[in-house]
Amino acid sequence: MTLDDCTFRDLEPGDAGWVAMRHGALYWADEGYDIAFEGLVLAVLAEFIASRGPRDRAWIAVDAAGTRQGCVFCVWPDAEVAKLRMFLVEPAMRGTGLARRMLEALIEHARANGARKVVLWTHESHRAAGRLYARSGFDLVGRVPVVAYGQPTVEQTWELTL
Repeated sequence: MTLDDCTFRDLEPGDAGWVAMRHGALYWADEGYDIAFEGLVLAVLAEFIASRGPRDRAWIAVDAAGTRQGCVFCVWPDAEVAKLRMFLVEPAMRGTGLARRMLEALIEHARANGARKVVLWTHESHRAAGRLYARSGFDLVGRVPVVAYGQPTVEQTWELTL
């Protein structure tokens, strides 16, 4: 499977369950996060579906066989700020450039729709994601040590000025 095999499409029926399930399973396996993390993802998804605005967007990466390989969502907390949410790449596709392509699509969408900045929240343990954000021009603007989802973690806030 290669990056060339992947295309992006919008959220379709069945995708929300996959997004929540994969976040829960991968964060359990990779970070030891408990079921509360999957609950957070479910709450974010429910809000996205219930109140999706005209500039809100989901990208579901699918391969040639139609298998989901990743996702990223963009919401607008205010008129000039786009927020990245629920960014996930399946382990088999990590290191292929899929994450970079997905992030570029989100940034392009934010610019085209008048955002002055893109913001995101993540965890310090996601080192590859942090490197991707830094290479893409994001600045790390906040770090907060917490105990969340059953684990000690450091929450991070990143911003990209457009």
